Amino acid sequence: MYIGNVELKNNVFLAPMAGITDKPYRLICMEMGCGLAYSEMVSAKGLFYSSKNTAKLLECDEKQRPFAVQLFGSEPEIMGKVAKEIENLPFDIIDINMGCPAPKIVKNGDGSAIMTKPELAEKIVRAVAESQKKPVTVKIRKGFDDDNINAVEVALMAQKGGASAVAVHGRTRQQYYSGMADWQIIKDVKNAVDIPVIGNGDITSPEKAKEMIDFTGCDAVMIGRAAEGNPWIFKRTVHFLETGELLPEPTPKEKAELIMRHARMLVDFKGEYIGIREMRRHFSSYTKGMPSAAEMRGQINSVESLKEIENLIKKYYVI
Repeated sequence: MYIGNVELKNNVFLAPMAGITDKPYRLICMEMGCGLAYSEMVSAKGLFYSSKNTAKLLECDEKQRPFAVQLFGSEPEIMGKVAKEIENLPFDIIDINMGCPAPKIVKNGDGSAIMTKPELAEKIVRAVAESQKKPVTVKIRKGFDDDNINAVEVALMAQKGGASAVAVHGRTRQQYYSGMADWQIIKDVKNAVDIPVIGNGDITSPEKAKEMIDFTGCDAVMIGRAAEGNPWIFKRTVHFLETGELLPEPTPKEKAELIMRHARMLVDFKGEYIGIREMRRHFSSYTKGMPSAAEMRGQINSVESLKEIENLIKKYYVI
């Protein structure tokens, strides 16, 4: 499929997730067959005021392309200027976050708060789309709350502003990540717009991905929380969509080997102090369902070095 002029190898994408979809994890997911990976959400204001920590979120290499940078912000002028400034960096798509439910984001009028102002959504998309030549996409929710279900309206405004695709999470901001995602709203958006629609919400398995595509008619699926500690979901989902065959889940040995590789990548990228502490969260996700998982998770928060992670893994598994 295509988003604008960008050709994608398949239609199974990794959702942008703060604290998860950094450079090392994106690379792992791309190696597992992910068709498009998104950055963690990046503050347009942070880039505008030259924050070094914000700029680091943009780091990418050729092995993890195609790659989408997700910006958040609610000021069209700043969004457009920043998009122009980063245009020559090695990424393929700019995505605009209009779905984040975090209180500190919404309080500033960013993320899902923009859905309460469809006209502003159009202005933001237009400012970014007119600033540079790369395709612009938008990630939205079902609506802000149950009294304001307006995904179709916002998607149409995004299309009018020049968006090349729209991703729809089938929950309201009010829901956060609770309850069931409403796939009907994704279908409604698909029926209303002429650009590709990416479905998001409750895709926990290859079978669920197919169910969503069959029900909504969406062009692609975006996998979020189900990809935490489970990059194999991309390989298994792509294979299932192409062949109807369900590949086996990874073995404990395969998981143990990838935990070690991921930890090394994080340490190389962020240094041992930060890398190991961030790996603790990934470790808990990877080990769900593994033998001795509870016992290992009880020890991971005291681990402070790469060698300690290696010793912990070797204590329970042969790698």
